[in-house]
Amino acid sequence: MASTSVNLEQDENLQVSDGKSTIRVIVADTQAIFRAGLRKIFALEDDIRVVGQAESLDQTLAAVQKFSADVVIFEAALAPNPADAVTDLLRQSAHCKLVVVLQESDQELTLELFRRGAHGIFSREIEPEMLVECLRKVSRDELWLESRAVGWVMQAFRTQGTRPTGSRPRVTLTPKESLIVSCVTQGMKNKEIALRVGTTEQVVKNYLRKVYDKLGVADRLELALYCLNHRVLDGPNAPAAKPAAAAQPTNGLARETEALAAAATAGSSSRS
Repeated sequence: MASTSVNLEQDENLQVSDGKSTIRVIVADTQAIFRAGLRKIFALEDDIRVVGQAESLDQTLAAVQKFSADVVIFEAALAPNPADAVTDLLRQSAHCKLVVVLQESDQELTLELFRRGAHGIFSREIEPEMLVECLRKVSRDELWLESRAVGWVMQAFRTQGTRPTGSRPRVTLTPKESLIVSCVTQGMKNKEIALRVGTTEQVVKNYLRKVYDKLGVADRLELALYCLNHRVLDGPNAPAAKPAAAAQPTNGLARETEALAAAATAGSSSRS
């Protein structure tokens, strides 16, 4: 397959007429016609500009380092293991938000991509106006999932909540551990938590590892699920989580989805 690229925009301080910063986008997709179509869609928007494109995983990894971008639109088919590719891309450029394009809706892959830190997931059937809305929300540190995907996430949450716990004793967190967990459910990154608690990022990571071991969870998303299952967020001093965005939010799921979105979004750039 021939190599293609798009020149990097020269003006590092592009702004639209209303004073808001332009959303810089890298489009990574195997289909040239799809990349061209996205460029035409975004050309109609004053606040979105494509600064680079790629047609392979290697090109995408190079692009996130070469181009100053806010959002990467990444086709899952570019990688034999899309979930691992998401992890690698976010490690390469932690400041970028990653939106994954699926050929068709896939529950298992969607959940794994979400766990790995993808900020948005949609299928090729998405309407142009919804795609534009997705990019704007993701650029504001919100999570974007289609309605069906929100249902899958909540089903996974409920499934975890019904797993037998055996004879494991009730876990009690120390005040500092509880504070750090509250910060995680608010979507705070390790650096922000360190400033809030008055310690270092490394100490925060150490505390999180201890909490994971205590609660039997593997990462920030599972920690958020545990908190929801055990009503950690229902106390009088429960923190408010960042909002999650979905194409058509399902009634009754908003609060849980917000907490999951906040934890997963922060976890993409605060691996511990």
